[in-house]
Amino acid sequence: MSNPASQQSLERYARQWRYPPLGREGQQRLAQSRVLICGCGALGSVIANTLTRGGVGYLRIVDRDFLELNNLQRQVLFDEDDVAARLPKAIAAAKKLNQINATVEIDPHVADVNHRNILQLAESVDLLIDGTDNFETRMLLNDASLRLSTPWIFGGCIGAEGQTMTIIPGQTACLRCILREPPRAGEMPTCDTAGVLGGIVNVVASIQSVEAIKILSGHSESIQPGLLVIDLWDNRIRHVGTEAIRATNDCPACHGGEAPWLDGQRGSQSAVLCGRNAVQLRALEETRLDLPQLAEKLELQGDVVVNKFLLRFSVEAFEFTLFPDGRTIVGGTDDVAEARAAFARFIGI
Repeated sequence: MSNPASQQSLERYARQWRYPPLGREGQQRLAQSRVLICGCGALGSVIANTLTRGGVGYLRIVDRDFLELNNLQRQVLFDEDDVAARLPKAIAAAKKLNQINATVEIDPHVADVNHRNILQLAESVDLLIDGTDNFETRMLLNDASLRLSTPWIFGGCIGAEGQTMTIIPGQTACLRCILREPPRAGEMPTCDTAGVLGGIVNVVASIQSVEAIKILSGHSESIQPGLLVIDLWDNRIRHVGTEAIRATNDCPACHGGEAPWLDGQRGSQSAVLCGRNAVQLRALEETRLDLPQLAEKLELQGDVVVNKFLLRFSVEAFEFTLFPDGRTIVGGTDDVAEARAAFARFIGI
């Protein structure tokens, strides 16, 4: 005899599972699936929204940043109340997603994804999805995917152009098959210099979401092979095949076994944040900050706002946002050296 509660839950997704390639069995597989979404800004918020509404059983959402007003142009989960509350994106997303679908388990983490925590964050999930805005984290995801034999889906946008690629270890080319080295600072346009249209974000994230549903529902054979490049302004879609590249067997990652980002040999302790005029500084060691205690110290120097997720401290031309894990975002500059000097001068921890 069927479980009435289970049947009622399944009916919620009837418009989705009536699509023949998915079906009831595919929908049930989605309910048992676990996904890690790295980044919950433009791409990540659309992906999280789509997969939550689609009935994926568990979403672990990791984001290092907090909400600002200029996020709302393209980050669909959030609103002005979230900005006013000074919430981290992962926490604001979890609140919204729980209201959308209480049957999906949302596991938010306010953290920077790095070589020290990626394997723990990727533990016991079926799929990794890229919602980030930087190639350092994408290279790390690629290393982790290969180490764990867990599929991942790359996505990126700038201007009106977006790219996405689905990587299944042992079956497809990996990111380093087509990009041996990440672009150096200044080589690529950023959302600061080139802007980004909200429409391309929705298109790329929707493709990533459907690719995820294919994999999680047991239809990996239907994934988009290779790199897909979409330009909404010029109305062009281009597919870059990767079968020949993979066949050369000379990739240092998927054939050579190198994982320099995962092993901590590559990567930096600082990052200029796209579109923010801000720099993130990572703690050199794992640490936990006592934010209320630190707030008492900093109140003597400038304006302080603190909650259980972050501390925001404004002084002179800088705005510092400190997190319990020891990270600091220094607003008011995109120069790493200036950010470090300001941190040493005003925070000094």
